[in-house]
Amino acid sequence: MHRIVAMRNFSGLDELVSAKGEHLGYSEWFDLTEERVEKFAAAAGFSTQEPGFRRAAEGSAVSTVHPGCLTLGLLPSMMRAVFTVERARSGVNFGLEKVRFPCPVEVGARVRGGAELSGAQGVPGGWLVSVRMTVQIENERRPACVADTVSLFLV
Repeated sequence: MHRIVAMRNFSGLDELVSAKGEHLGYSEWFDLTEERVEKFAAAAGFSTQEPGFRRAAEGSAVSTVHPGCLTLGLLPSMMRAVFTVERARSGVNFGLEKVRFPCPVEVGARVRGGAELSGAQGVPGGWLVSVRMTVQIENERRPACVADTVSLFLV
């Protein structure tokens, strides 16, 4: 596993919150290899041979697509690659508001995440920060996933 270096580093939560409405950047490309799909399935407790785990892509009986939850599992790594916040005691995944999967992702594709800071709400001890993550598929017009994430940053 390689070390991820964030493209944008905020000195603190006040600086992050002031970036509301800005596109923060893109992660590096992630290869969705057969091995990654197999490891994801094993970690999730099911077999890639189970009916419904994968399906043929539209118009093809050979290509297979991976489940959307694998794409969701990549979001934290993608977000860390886009931005970091110094002087925050911790940052944790608080949840998801809305998730859509407009386009299936074939095994062997490359994806990357783009982050837009869509909101920030002060809470006791920190901030709830909303980031819209749009996962792009290399050489595909439609995104693989659009997810409105919520993270809790504590001071």
